[in-house]
Amino acid sequence: MKTENIKIREAVAADAPLVGKVVLMALHYDETHPFAPIFARLAAREVSQYSYRNALVAEVDSVAVGAIIGYDGARLYELRKPLLELMRETFGGVREIEDETSAGEFYLDSLAVLPQWRGRGVGGALVSAARDRAFAAGHERVGLIVDFANPRAEALYKSLGFERVNATTFLGHDMWHMQAKKP
Repeated sequence: MKTENIKIREAVAADAPLVGKVVLMALHYDETHPFAPIFARLAAREVSQYSYRNALVAEVDSVAVGAIIGYDGARLYELRKPLLELMRETFGGVREIEDETSAGEFYLDSLAVLPQWRGRGVGGALVSAARDRAFAAGHERVGLIVDFANPRAEALYKSLGFERVNATTFLGHDMWHMQAKKP
């Protein structure tokens, strides 16, 4: 598939089910996971880490095939608060969640492409669009984390101008923190 067939657009409220599914997929969960209803609720909210308002959607022939979620790292605690509240409400407690971003960085939190559309340039188009929009909005750095065990994704990010900044751990996984800097 040629990337000119991929259209990237701002997510709308009707995209919330896809956005929630993207978060699950990015965490390697499926829709049977106990967190699925939480991410679905968060995706439908106006303000949350996983809100549709923080997402871009990729379409091919008017069919939504993937999404990416990103936000200003300075807003992490504000945006994470609804997640923690829902987890307490649903499970009676909250596990410790490391900070994957911080102020001074626009953070690409979750990215996923529906399985039948992978390997066709959709993920790269989403990352490029999110990075470019963050730069256009005045952010100097765009960051993300990628699992050590996912060299293919790391290679994609490198090809899009991201470089390793440091090693970190997130939810028990060793990750590379990568950033692209505004040209």
